[in-house]
Amino acid sequence: MIRRNGAWCWVVLAGLVGLVCCAWMTAAEWKSGKVWPEPKVIDPGDATRPPSDAIVLFDGKDLSQWEGGDQWIVKDGYAISAKTSITTKQAFGSCQLHVEWAAPEKVEGEGQGRGNSGVYLMNNYEVQILDSYNNTTYYDGQCGAIYKQHPPLVNACRKPGQWQTYDILFEAPQFDKSGKLKRPGYLTVLHNGVVVQNHAEIEGTTAWDRPPAYTAHPDKLPLQLQFHGNPVRFRNIWIREL
Repeated sequence: MIRRNGAWCWVVLAGLVGLVCCAWMTAAEWKSGKVWPEPKVIDPGDATRPPSDAIVLFDGKDLSQWEGGDQWIVKDGYAISAKTSITTKQAFGSCQLHVEWAAPEKVEGEGQGRGNSGVYLMNNYEVQILDSYNNTTYYDGQCGAIYKQHPPLVNACRKPGQWQTYDILFEAPQFDKSGKLKRPGYLTVLHNGVVVQNHAEIEGTTAWDRPPAYTAHPDKLPLQLQFHGNPVRFRNIWIREL
């Protein structure tokens, strides 16, 4: 009796499976109905060259795309920060930015006085550059920090003198016609391939001497590389507008 019931159960189960499969095969495909533009085909580049749709801001030859670039030293395919901060002649908003940099190999100073520079998105929002390899400072001012707002999730610094990479995704803040903030900015930062800022909300300008606050500004502003008294080197800088 048990065997007959067991066999009957298997027959019923097989029939149900068949019905489900048949229904799946005859069901209409769901489509969103949205008409998407075809994604543009690009060459993604590699470790030696940027994506084909990137704007190259420094290729190791000159800093002609930067205001103040003639004040820095360009040699051997890299630029050494000197005398003044520099800003791009072109303005940018939301973007993907790639920057390679190296703190001085000879260790001098400590804390904020060691390998200090910075990447300023829209000339207002700083991702800190600092030699944070065995170098203690306040956490929201160490390498990979959104300065005075968000410490990095981890310290991914290489040794002084070694080349390091920043890959930054920046969502620019938005203001209404009256100048009121509609949407804050956001930053995602990969330091040497490691996520150190994960869609972190920007609280306003990243000043040293005052709390963060937003002030309305244009949709696009120049990018700045900071000179903070240390000869930080830079190479292979490119940007993609989003």
